[in-house]
Amino acid sequence: MTTTVHRESTAQRLLRSSDQLSYDPVSEVDWETPLDPGHHGMSPEWSSLYGTAYWDGMPEEQRRELTRHESASIASTGIWFEMILQQMVLRDFYAKDPTDPAFQWALTEIADECRHSIMFARGAAKLGAPAYVPKRSTVELGRVFAAVASGEAAYASILVAEEVLDVMQRDWMRDERVAPFVRTITNIHVVEESRHMAFARDETRERLAGAGRLRRGVDAVVVAAAAYMIVTSMWSPQVYANAGLDTRRAVREARANEHHKALLRSSCAGLMEFLGSCGLLTRPALWFYRRANLI
Repeated sequence: MTTTVHRESTAQRLLRSSDQLSYDPVSEVDWETPLDPGHHGMSPEWSSLYGTAYWDGMPEEQRRELTRHESASIASTGIWFEMILQQMVLRDFYAKDPTDPAFQWALTEIADECRHSIMFARGAAKLGAPAYVPKRSTVELGRVFAAVASGEAAYASILVAEEVLDVMQRDWMRDERVAPFVRTITNIHVVEESRHMAFARDETRERLAGAGRLRRGVDAVVVAAAAYMIVTSMWSPQVYANAGLDTRRAVREARANEHHKALLRSSCAGLMEFLGSCGLLTRPALWFYRRANLI
């Protein structure tokens, strides 16, 4: 099967899937029922402090408060990167054939991301959290990345963000300790992002076909740097103060938390295997992944 035919076939399959199984968060998520403070905002095992001495000494009420803020921080990072994603995809398909199923799928994916961002924003607000925006330097780097990243580097970076969220949210959506509306949000995101990940994998593979060593080397570093920015922005240090914790101690213990590092590494095992098969796990790239505790 030629690249063009395969691409069209994949896009048509994803369009059919989207037509058959998509959600409207406005009606699917229970936005009206008040937040029950007896629920976590995420599976507690995914908290950056779970397994530390600080966590062990916290009352259960404060643990739940912390996970709600952490969930909102991760959602805010998701919104930030989804906005970057939309810019990259729009730029990639600008002025291309609108009758191409891949073009139509790209617009469908952008529509999904818009709904997801609104859903995450409303979810964070319902969790009682403030806006958690990445630090200024990361925001500016993201602005540059959105403007210049293209081809396989753009799609592999999209895949990194989606894969990390996918694994943790699969745990949350099955966890009865997590607020029901958060479980619904994560279920919607997991189902619809599975299509986005399939497209990103295909685009990455096909655009790398025939790429030389230099091009792969540059792509590898760009993708790894994007992964570092995304993952290190997920847990804002502000969540600790907003949960009533000593920020300095919390940051120190979170950075040394081997349980959390192990979870991140396990969540990225499949992703790293894929990047390795594409020749995108070079020595310089590995430096970024290790710094982000992804490998």
